[in-house]
This record gives sequence, C-alpha cells and structure tokens, in this order.
Amino acid sequence: MPDSPFDSIEALRASLGASLCIVGHHYQTEEVIRHTDIRGDSLELARRVAEVTAEHIVFCGVYFMGESAALLARPGQKVHLPAPAAECSMALMSSAPELERVMNRLCHSGRKVIPLAYVNSTLAVKAVVGRYGGAVCTSANARRMLEWAFAQGDAVLFLPDMNLGRNSARAMGLTELDQYIVDLDAFAPAGRPEADDAAPSAADRARLLLWPGYCSIHTDFTPAMVSDMRTRHPGAKIIVHPECTPEVTRAADGAGSTSFLIDYAAKAPDGATLIIGTEVNLVRRLAGMHKHRLRILPLAESACEYMAEITELRLLALLEGIARGDSGLCVRVAEELKAPARASLERMLRACA
Repeated sequence: MPDSPFDSIEALRASLGASLCIVGHHYQTEEVIRHTDIRGDSLELARRVAEVTAEHIVFCGVYFMGESAALLARPGQKVHLPAPAAECSMALMSSAPELERVMNRLCHSGRKVIPLAYVNSTLAVKAVVGRYGGAVCTSANARRMLEWAFAQGDAVLFLPDMNLGRNSARAMGLTELDQYIVDLDAFAPAGRPEADDAAPSAADRARLLLWPGYCSIHTDFTPAMVSDMRTRHPGAKIIVHPECTPEVTRAADGAGSTSFLIDYAAKAPDGATLIIGTEVNLVRRLAGMHKHRLRILPLAESACEYMAEITELRLLALLEGIARGDSGLCVRVAEELKAPARASLERMLRACA
C-alpha cells in the first residue's frame, strides 16, 4: 500500500534535512501548514526568511510572497512555490506601468509624494515604490509605516488596498477630507494625452491618496453580518482583519492583522465566544486550537481560492523534484528590479526593527 502524502512529505523532509526549509502563510489549509518549519503573517515571514540558511526555501503561499522571499534570499538559495500560478487578486489590481504614470503626475508640481505599498503587490510594483523613496508595509505594521511615510514627504500614496489604508488613517486621526481615492481613469483619460501635464486637483489637495484596490475575501464581510452575529450570539466578541471595509471594522469590537487575531484568541477568557472575520482556514485552525475553552466561529465562510491552490499533493510533487535535483521552477527576480524592490522591503524592516 503506497504511503499517504503526509508520510511521503515527512520522509522527504527528513532526507533533505537542513538543506530544506518549508515556510507557510496562516491562510494555508491544515493539511499543508502542518508540514511547515516556519509559519506566520506577511511581516513575520519577511523577517524570518531573511534569517533562513537552507539551500531550498519552499514557500507555501501565493506568488507575490515567493517573489519577496526570493528577493530576501541569500546568494545560492533557491525559492520554490508548490503552485506558481497561484496569484493574488489584490496584487493584480495595480501594475508597475500604471503606478509609474500616477506617481509621475502626482509629483509633477514638485510635491513630494511617498508611495507605500502593501506587501500584497508584485515585485515590479515594489521596485517602482523603492525608486520613489517609498516602502512596503503589512497589515501588522500599516499604521507605523504610514506614520513613517508621512514623515518622509508632503503626501502618501497607499496601494493597492484602499480599505487597509482607510482603516489605518482612521486610527491615526485622519479625516475623510484628508483622503482621496484615486480615480485611475482621471489619471489616464482616453484620447487626452495633454492631461499628463497636471494631476487632478482633488489629488493635489489630499494628504493620503488611496489606490482603489481591495481584498476579495475581506470585502465579502458586511456590517449586516456583524449585526446578525450579535443577535445570534449575545455577548460574543467580533474581531476582523483590517482589509475589511471601514464600515465593518467600526462595527466590530477589534480589527488587526492575522497576528492580532491569533493573539486575541489566545488571550480571550475561558468560555468566551469569539467571531472572526478573515480567511476561513485561519478561523478553523484557531477554533481547533482553542476548542476546549473557547467557541470560535467565522463571521462568514470566506476562503481564498488562490491559497487553496497550494495542496499537499503539489507540495509532495515539488519536494520530489527538489530531491531529484530539479531546480527549474525556482522563483527568479529580474536583475533590474532587485535593488529598488529590496530597498522598499528593507526600509520597512529597518523602520519596524
């Protein structure tokens, strides 16, 4: 009888030994995450990957995460993805050429606009951000990095997740009058090349410019869901991820990164009911971890179809290839993107050291 995927993966991990490190994001399924050496949110993984010495880093996450890992990897290290086609819909909502065009226009009058890119962005976008003196942020440090960015210039362009930007701005005390959601069509009107000469006046006045991107998982949650759960579970605490809309975060009892949600559950009093609005694999994992003392429920069943492309069988196939010496599917970073993209990541790591 053939081995199960679990047994085969663990046997390969043992045989590859110190040459292998498997890294996984919290949104992975239990079948995948149980094989990881390191797990965490985007900030924790960025910090930890930079410290890994293994020759092969297998990143169980979507493509932009593998790009960041490859950028931070040491010479000779190889970064592999079990599902290289697994993208992030939010990351695809901003492109490097579009960002370059918007930044050129915003800075046309001499105003210093600092781009701040959520880690959920492509490496090419991070490179543009780096060239303009900007940095990367995660959901765990978005407010801190927004404060950093304001200290560097006259205004900040936050991209691509407008909801994380709006929620971070509200925590800092910024009003809606200080903010402007960028109308990308206004920055590139069809048939009006002369419009490149000046930025829209509303964008010129705003301190915080917000790219109109969003997470398709977290925008599924609504204030009505929060209200319904309060009715059905009196006394329950409701916490959500800051990629949710400001209307949802205001209705909840707390909002924060995946690390915040994990810590909140760990510190919740015995017997409590906790309702969590984020990707359902993390909610299920927390429910299992605390099943003997807490009741943890999802605000709604919202799963990331891209994260789901990383499966145990794909992880097994990748490890079998590494064991055979097949390195053809490594994540590769274009040479011209390395320095500016690394600068954007390193600015974050220094600011949050």
